[in-house]
Amino acid sequence: MGISIDLDKCHQDGFCSRVCPASIIAMEGPEGTPSPAAGFEEICLHCGHCLAVCPHGALSLDGVSPDEVPPVSKELAISPAQAAQFMLSRRSIRRYQDKVVDRALLEQALDIARQAPSGHNAQPVEWVVYSGREQVKRISDLVTDWLEWLCGHNPEIALPLHLDLVVAQYRAGHDRVFRGAPHLIITHAHQDNGFAQSSAFIALTFLDLAAHSLGLGACWAGYFNRAAQHYKPLQEALALPEGHISFGGMMLGHPQYRYLRIPRRNPLRVAWR
Repeated sequence: MGISIDLDKCHQDGFCSRVCPASIIAMEGPEGTPSPAAGFEEICLHCGHCLAVCPHGALSLDGVSPDEVPPVSKELAISPAQAAQFMLSRRSIRRYQDKVVDRALLEQALDIARQAPSGHNAQPVEWVVYSGREQVKRISDLVTDWLEWLCGHNPEIALPLHLDLVVAQYRAGHDRVFRGAPHLIITHAHQDNGFAQSSAFIALTFLDLAAHSLGLGACWAGYFNRAAQHYKPLQEALALPEGHISFGGMMLGHPQYRYLRIPRRNPLRVAWR
């Protein structure tokens, strides 16, 4: 394992050494050939930056050669205007068509989301996908039970958020917990992993954008996220691996409506130093 260099391809340009987050690729010898520095095995993040930056395909990492990873396609590059419209046209979807999403499409979105950045390249995030109204309703019933408990025991928190109305509408058949979404996708990781929470939030953001790119709709499951932190019956129903907790969830499905305009938001608030 570690790095290996194809000397016939290496141009000794030092790109791999300069981009290494841990600074553990040394340029040594009379021709400046890159090689692992002392302690490489213990310190390497296995992020793949060294492999990805080499323009000559000379470096392999952990037995993976440049030919085994996808290249960045110049033909697929998007302009700043295209990127801005894509990101700004993304909406939180709360009305879904009454059909499940094909599993291959869900896997495509999740395959993008799993490659989101994580602290120290820890990649701690794991996923659970609930599919179909019955599976999703089983979770939303428990979330609503917690909201109802909150209304009775902590009204100073629940009532300003109108959670009593959310509960009443849910009991009357109007789902404001998951909005009738055919899928609920949750993240989880070990509770002691210090990188888990931020990594899960970033991964869910990637999932949100990936869904948008695939013509799907998504919305952050805020009521679920809070209930999963505090409500033991819900935690038991999730049946996550020992020591794991949920770090957030997202509802997902085919949008019932398409949005044609980009609504206004507050002006930019920034301090330049």
